[in-house]
Amino acid sequence: MKITVDEEKCCGAGQCVLIAPEVFDQRDEDGVVVLLDSAPPAGQHEAVQESAAVCPAAAIHLHEDA
Repeated sequence: MKITVDEEKCCGAGQCVLIAPEVFDQRDEDGVVVLLDSAPPAGQHEAVQESAAVCPAAAIHLHEDA
């Protein structure tokens, strides 16, 4: 799994950080998402998928490995 985030879309809700703190963080100054791991291990995939599903701005994009 590869992850990309659209910082322009991010509204800083922080749900991704609560669900998958090993993969996502937020900038202190504006709360915009920071991607910590663009290719997380399999054990994180479920949390990452949930984070993408609950993101109110749809700023998290998941890409399956080819």
